[in-house]
Amino acid sequence: MSQSQPGSQPDSPPDSGPPPLDRWEAAYLRFETPEQEIRKFEKRLLRFGARAWPRDLRIVELCCGRGNGLRALERLGFTHVEGVDRSAALLARYQGPARLVEADCRALPFESASRDLVVIHGGLHHLPQIPLDLVRTLDEARRVLRAQGRIALVEPWQTPFLRLVHAVSLRPSLARWWDKLDAFATMTKYEAETYFAWLAAPEAIRAALAERFEPLVCDARWGKLRFLGRARG
Repeated sequence: MSQSQPGSQPDSPPDSGPPPLDRWEAAYLRFETPEQEIRKFEKRLLRFGARAWPRDLRIVELCCGRGNGLRALERLGFTHVEGVDRSAALLARYQGPARLVEADCRALPFESASRDLVVIHGGLHHLPQIPLDLVRTLDEARRVLRAQGRIALVEPWQTPFLRLVHAVSLRPSLARWWDKLDAFATMTKYEAETYFAWLAAPEAIRAALAERFEPLVCDARWGKLRFLGRARG
């Protein structure tokens, strides 16, 4: 994944089409349709209490991928939305009004105390070093948040349900008949190093979050960690 200077949309030659996808990205696009992913993200945000949030919050989504989390925020009526990702290929697939920035979440190109909410839907488990890169990312999130700013994230978590999903996804006979399961197995294969390192470090992850953010919501079930926190300090 390349990195370029921030801008409203990644630059590309006229009529060149989106940049090519790597194997993980191709599997990710097969895992859910855009509409399925948007509805999933809407439900997550509503469970965090988004219905009661001011619609003029300045929101940035980290690791936003093809932008369906941004579209979920837009559908819920939020008007100041930005997305950050390192993949130009995924960013190029977003169609909407949000400002996009091709950048590393460990070094955000935003002013300090300039945003109200940071959102992350399953990007932190791609970080190469846990807890070092998680700490760097959370420190950046806290830096760009205003006083009382919040972070809302959902990440994979080692629960009995996730263990079952892993076991089933390793059976090729089943994966061949269900494209979603095959896509999940393919994504797991290509992100295995960071994915399983993330799942193996629950105490370090919880500690890094709690040190920087006062937990408002923190629960783990159905293979996911949900965390909503208010910036400390």
